[in-house]
Amino acid sequence: MRYVVALAETRNFTRAAERCSVVQSALSHRIASLERELGVRLFARSSRRTELTSAGTAFLARARECLAAADRAVADAADAAGVVRGRLAVGMIVTTAAVDVPELLQRYRARHPDVHVILRAGGSDTLAAAIRNSELDIAFLGLPEGERPSGVETVTLDHDEHVLVVSTSHRFAGVSQVTLRDIAQETFVDFIAGTPGRAQSDQAFAAAGLVRDVAYEAGAALITRLIARGLGIALLPSAFIRPLAADDPELALVPVVDGPRRVEYLAWSRFNPSPATRALLDILGVRAQV
Repeated sequence: MRYVVALAETRNFTRAAERCSVVQSALSHRIASLERELGVRLFARSSRRTELTSAGTAFLARARECLAAADRAVADAADAAGVVRGRLAVGMIVTTAAVDVPELLQRYRARHPDVHVILRAGGSDTLAAAIRNSELDIAFLGLPEGERPSGVETVTLDHDEHVLVVSTSHRFAGVSQVTLRDIAQETFVDFIAGTPGRAQSDQAFAAAGLVRDVAYEAGAALITRLIARGLGIALLPSAFIRPLAADDPELALVPVVDGPRRVEYLAWSRFNPSPATRALLDILGVRAQV
């Protein structure tokens, strides 16, 4: 079942084998053996693609439930013995700034070395859905002010405002402040359309009755590189971008009077969080309902 879940999520036999710490031939053999036992094909395979069949999609949902139950049984037994074990799957947006996640995981590992920790980066909507589907245990999210993650338990970590990010050669570099109307006619770099990271700026411009041109869609690391080359400007959360801009002589930050605001959340499952999840919440000083 773990092999099936890994292959379904990676869609690649090599990456699935690496995730499961086995050789690719062993993973392929076990999945083929399972398919023969079930009498159905779980995956459609070609030299370039691997995708779930309809039978595989149905199997995957129950497989995840079974694995979650198995992991929970091990964790509960360890918890009863006073030891935290099992798996902790953590999600985070790449612009997380309220918590130093690597430092947090370092402390967690020092306290609970028997827990197998997994970290996944993604968009807030994807991570919240993964918690609801029991694929993740806990996640660090960021949403436009006024929106909250649905179907998960949350605490607010921080409120933040966006700043304008430009190259040091841009005409706005060095000005004291700007408004959305001042910058609406510029060429923008932003996150992919439809993601919560993009929605924060989209909603602010829409509320101001303004239309802008987003010519480049990218992840956070590429966004700053495109800006530094003078290809566009962006609005990014101040707590995330300020430390980066301080070390990058090609970037300048400008306050935006009516710019977007976001809220960072910590989210976890509402249903009976595992001992490993509660242990992380404890380090953060958050009390979970058990």
